[in-house]
Amino acid sequence: MSYLPIASTRPAPVRVGLVGAGWMGAYHARSLALRIPGAALAAIADPALEPASALAAELGVARVTADPADLFSDPEIDAVVIAGPARFHAQLSVDAARAGKHVFCEKPAALTLEELAAVQDAVAEAGVHWQIGFNRRYAADFLAARRDIAAGAVGTPQLLRSLTRDPGTGSIPHAARVPQWTIFLETLIHDFDALNWYNAGAEPLSVHVTADALVEPSLKDAGFLDTAVVTVRCANGAIAVAEASFSALYGYDVRGEVFGSAGMVQAGRPTETAALRYGAGGLSAETPRLNIELFADAYRDELADFAAHVAALRDGAPAPDHGVPLTPGLDDARRALAVALACIESAQTGAAAAVPGFAPGSPSRTGPAHDAAGSPAASAAPAAAPRAAGARA
Repeated sequence: MSYLPIASTRPAPVRVGLVGAGWMGAYHARSLALRIPGAALAAIADPALEPASALAAELGVARVTADPADLFSDPEIDAVVIAGPARFHAQLSVDAARAGKHVFCEKPAALTLEELAAVQDAVAEAGVHWQIGFNRRYAADFLAARRDIAAGAVGTPQLLRSLTRDPGTGSIPHAARVPQWTIFLETLIHDFDALNWYNAGAEPLSVHVTADALVEPSLKDAGFLDTAVVTVRCANGAIAVAEASFSALYGYDVRGEVFGSAGMVQAGRPTETAALRYGAGGLSAETPRLNIELFADAYRDELADFAAHVAALRDGAPAPDHGVPLTPGLDDARRALAVALACIESAQTGAAAAVPGFAPGSPSRTGPAHDAAGSPAASAAPAAAPRAAGARA
């Protein structure tokens, strides 16, 4: 007998190169190679060649390099995932876009608004899709809350809250090596995006910060902060609060809440599942200890969404429709970064600080118009150890 000839109707996967094979990069690599049918991991770039080569061997990837430029110049690569240190994100995005590669970039997109403006210009000129790793949007309960808000379940948002408490043991290993302002630029930036996303259409105007080194007080004079509460005033009058700690003894805790004129929605819980144990000692529950435990599905789904957008552009198909604004692009990256930069100013002065680009009279450099997914709008030209505390993707 002979087999029937069957023509495949499955589109070719998006070929992705990974820049940065550390803690988060390695997790993204495994998602691209094993968990996302629409994507294929084609190459890995990392100056630490030994662990990068081990990761490539594990996943069956034949191409490894120390130089990201090799990925950018490779005609067989459609897109790149940037998961290296934050200080390199902006320039890598610029270089990748100029090479015609679609870009998924871990947060923050840049460390200054000027750097981010250069990314916007490069993306607009190249006509590529650019997306930032605000994974919280893809967590099922956070997305469900956003859909409830869009459906009017809370009415007009009045009070919003978002919190990130990293798991800890009461001390922070390697705290002295954590870059200054990490708590705003790499931890709370997720909360700033969540608050902006939930309070859609109302720009953040000003912030007031209370922050300290309560876990590692000996490092405060060196500029280290491990605990912070941020109050944000929004253009629609709503008041938002974001808080962070680098040492939650009970596990990784990320939650959100929106209270409005017609009700309230909440998202997130500190327990790993809804299962509870009842015993002589009382109630107990398992709690997640790693970001890749708490947001395993969200990390996968954000990359699947990225691959779907790239495939749509490649194939001339409609972009994915999620029912509500979901895919975080350059405007979302800019809003969150602007809030983080205002937090740094407030922490330094002890006073409220205007959010640059949004408060009346504040300086801004927004770059060309972009749609919600980070692609140019129609009017624009065509296996490592976990990161240091707070530096979570």
